[in-house]
Amino acid sequence: MHRITSATVAVADLFDIAATRRIEQAAATALPAHTLMQRAGLAVARLAMAVAPHARTIWIACGPGNNGGDGFEAAAQLQHRGFMPIVTFLGDENRLPPDAKASLQRARDASVIFAQKPPAEYELAIDALLGIGSTRPPEGVMAEWLREMDAKGQPVLGVDVPSGLNADTGVLSGRIGAHPETARFCVTFLTLKPGLFTAQGRDVAGTVWFDDLGCGDTAEPPTARLAGAPKARPRTHASHKGSYGDVAVIGGASGMAGAALLAGSAALHAGAGRVFVGLLDPGAAPVDMAQPELMIRDAAALDLSGMTAVCGCGGGTDVRSVLPRVLATAAALVLDADALNAIATDSALQTQLASRARRGRPTVITPHPLEAARLLGCTASDVQADRLAAARQLATRFGVVAVLKGSGTVIAQDSDAPAVLNLTGNARLATAGTGDVLAGMIGAALAAQQPAFEAACDAVWRHGHIADTWPADAAPLTAGTLARQAPV
Repeated sequence: MHRITSATVAVADLFDIAATRRIEQAAATALPAHTLMQRAGLAVARLAMAVAPHARTIWIACGPGNNGGDGFEAAAQLQHRGFMPIVTFLGDENRLPPDAKASLQRARDASVIFAQKPPAEYELAIDALLGIGSTRPPEGVMAEWLREMDAKGQPVLGVDVPSGLNADTGVLSGRIGAHPETARFCVTFLTLKPGLFTAQGRDVAGTVWFDDLGCGDTAEPPTARLAGAPKARPRTHASHKGSYGDVAVIGGASGMAGAALLAGSAALHAGAGRVFVGLLDPGAAPVDMAQPELMIRDAAALDLSGMTAVCGCGGGTDVRSVLPRVLATAAALVLDADALNAIATDSALQTQLASRARRGRPTVITPHPLEAARLLGCTASDVQADRLAAARQLATRFGVVAVLKGSGTVIAQDSDAPAVLNLTGNARLATAGTGDVLAGMIGAALAAQQPAFEAACDAVWRHGHIADTWPADAAPLTAGTLARQAPV
């Protein structure tokens, strides 16, 4: 069993429910009966003892399927080790799957206490109610038990996936979600599931641990991947500013110059050789005295044929007029914010965008869910209902690398390669301007001749990592500070 974090994962495959079912069936066929459940129950018990070593009472809520069986098995293991597990079982014993029924008997043989309702006091709750096969939101007594776990404030350990969480999409239903002060853990078996790492999955799963139950690798193709830290890119002594490319940031309409300057600052600190800022506000100051390295220009005067353009940051409606030239001439391109909104309402611009891929011009788009919805002609709720599918659809429709921002940012490309889910980042990034910073960081990576998908993955990881390593006792992380932290 090992913990899944941005620091511990190099590359890890993610598998959807259908693939996980096939992997589970193949593993069960190759092993003696009940082996997988016994191994799973032991893994739950081991993690429970690790996260709550001084717990006296452990509430284990067991459901009507094999997830409940894992809970019965964990209860027996904990009882043998001197803890006091109290099991509440919601189901019909006569309808339990064979493995779960065997584990129920093992719990009884171990003298585990079974109760009709949760204990009044406990030091750890184990959620073994629903697994990956659930098709309906928790309701009735089950929903009440989950609300009790979510609101109580005691640590919660989910078995395989937290109940109510769609293992493919990360959408949570039938419960209020994670109390911010509740320590949450999840031990997932056989495969890592995408839903644990995006949308609401990150909050309700908390710290994820993985146990392959001794089954090793699989031949199943992954649905997506987790990417680890980017490799270091040391610079040679015999290099100069031209070695690292030019970035042109185009945006900053009247009253919104700050967004473009933030993107420019991020590109500069992320290692671009030169950064030009083409402001759309004709009354803008000719120099940024705080960062004179940024070369302020008239956006219309920039020759983009040898540059990476970052377009849209603070562009307002003015950006629409420059987009045709940007799409036609930029050697590489990052489209963000108002540029995406303009493209979403203009079929000619959409055609231009799609044609860039046919001309071998790399393009990265960086929408948040609402911007993605406008591009796809749906709602933000539709996008959030399946973030992986939405990112893939964007990448395919427009021939781009799509960076769908949010909790568990998704990076997808227009190919059969699996999308990437990013593990870094937290709510410190939920402040104005951080998206502009990300766009600038991606622009710097493209200017340094990184392939578009790699550039996006690396920049997204680094962007989130800054927030993850921001000192707890430091001042709040602002976009300006974030831009200056962008590592080369």
